[in-house]
Amino acid sequence: METVLAQPRGFCAGVVRAIEIVEQVLAAHGAPVYVFHEIVHNRHVVEDLQRRGAVFVDDLALVPHGSVTVFSAHGVANAVVAQAARRELNVIDATCPLVAKVHFQGQQYAKRGYEVIIIGHAGHEEVEGTRGSVDGVVHVVSTVEDVEALEASAPSRLAYVTQTTLSLDDTREVIAALRTRFPEIEGPELDDICYATQNRQNAVKSLAAEVDVLLVVGARNSSNSNRLRETGAQLNVPAYLIQDESEIDSAWLAGAARVGVTAGASTPEVLVQRVVRKLGELGATATRELDGVRETTTFRLPKVLRSKTRESSTETDA
Repeated sequence: METVLAQPRGFCAGVVRAIEIVEQVLAAHGAPVYVFHEIVHNRHVVEDLQRRGAVFVDDLALVPHGSVTVFSAHGVANAVVAQAARRELNVIDATCPLVAKVHFQGQQYAKRGYEVIIIGHAGHEEVEGTRGSVDGVVHVVSTVEDVEALEASAPSRLAYVTQTTLSLDDTREVIAALRTRFPEIEGPELDDICYATQNRQNAVKSLAAEVDVLLVVGARNSSNSNRLRETGAQLNVPAYLIQDESEIDSAWLAGAARVGVTAGASTPEVLVQRVVRKLGELGATATRELDGVRETTTFRLPKVLRSKTRESSTETDA
C-alpha cells in the first residue's frame, strides 16, 4: 500500500495570519486573551491556543469589560462590532482579508440599492458575519432549489456574493441558476471563493484519479474540509473526513493499493504527518507527494500588531 499526498493541502494564508495574531496578542498582553468564536475551525489548533491562555467565547457578554479580544478569521456582523465598542473591548480583528473583501462587496451592492444574495451555508459563522455586515435585504441560498424558491422584492436589483469556502462545481451551478432566473443579477462569478479553497479542490481532483480511497484531515465543522471530502466522493472515490489518525478505520483500506491524503485549510501539517505514520503502521510502505500549486500568498498582520513588532525589534536591536 502506498500513501499519496495532495499538494497543496493544509494551512492557507488566512489561517496562518489568524493563528499568528492570537499568538502575538498573547505574547504582547499575556493571558487571558479572549477570542470570539473558534479562531479557525480545528479542534487541535483551538486546544493548543487554550493551553497558552486563549479563552474562546461565542457571546461577547462573557468577556470582561475592556478586555483584549480577537475576532475570528470568519468575520463578524456589524452588531458584534457595535457590542464590542459598547463594552470598550480592545479588539484585534483576525478576519481573513478575503472574507473582508466579500463583506465590502456586499456593502457596496447594498449602498446601490440592491438586494444581496449570499451563496453559502446558513448558520456558518462566515455567512452570518457577511449577512450581518450588510445593511439591507439579504438572502442566503446554497442550492439550485433554494434559487428556485427565492422571493425577491426587486428582481431587477439583485446582486450576489459567495462564501469563500464553497465547492467550485456546486457554486457554479447555483450561479447559473441565479443568472437564468434573474438575468440582470450582478456578481463576481467564482472570484469570491478563495485561492486556497480552489487549489485544494483541484488538487483532490488530481489525487482522486490516482487513489483507491481518500482521507481528508479536518474538523467536522470545517466547510472547506467537508467540500474536499465531497469532491472526492463526487469522483467515485470512497472519501472520509477524519479529525486525526485515531479516526482511521482499517476496514476502509481493505484492498486499497493507494491511499490519498489531503487536509483542509485550517488543518496543521503535524496532523497530516500523524496520519501518514498511522497508515505506515497499517501497511503503507511508501509515501509520495503529487506535484501541484506551490502557494506563496501571505497576508499582513493588522497594523497595530505590525507596529508592536517593529517596536519589539527596535528594543531588541538597542
